[in-house]
Amino acid sequence: MSETEAREGASRSTDTDESGLKWLSGFVSLVGAWIFISAFVYPSMSTTSYWNNLIIGAAIFLIAGYNYYRMSRGMLTSVGSSSFVALLGLWMILVPFIMTASTAFWSDIISGIVVAIIAGYNAYAGREERAGAPAGTA
Repeated sequence: MSETEAREGASRSTDTDESGLKWLSGFVSLVGAWIFISAFVYPSMSTTSYWNNLIIGAAIFLIAGYNYYRMSRGMLTSVGSSSFVALLGLWMILVPFIMTASTAFWSDIISGIVVAIIAGYNAYAGREERAGAPAGTA
């Protein structure tokens, strides 16, 4: 195998990895949209839970969407934004136990788990991508 073929093969595998991370970021963004919309789906939600779901859901939607946008333009994953979204996911897991319990109890917990795991994986994989990137490109 020549050096050129090896580089092309490495390039293809990196493109595939980045594509997977891109779609995971898009999925996390959709989960953030669900958290936002759930404030309207569950009408008997407390005021604090209502505003929490609106603010945190919008933040997850926008930040994960930004990460999706970056990767669709050929840039590397933003490790900082993925890490922040993972922290917001952890917050969503804790919210039902800290604030007044609402009808969205399980929705918040499951959405938080999904966001925390996937965004955490994106941050980890993005860190690995940057570590393997040629000097001056990260």
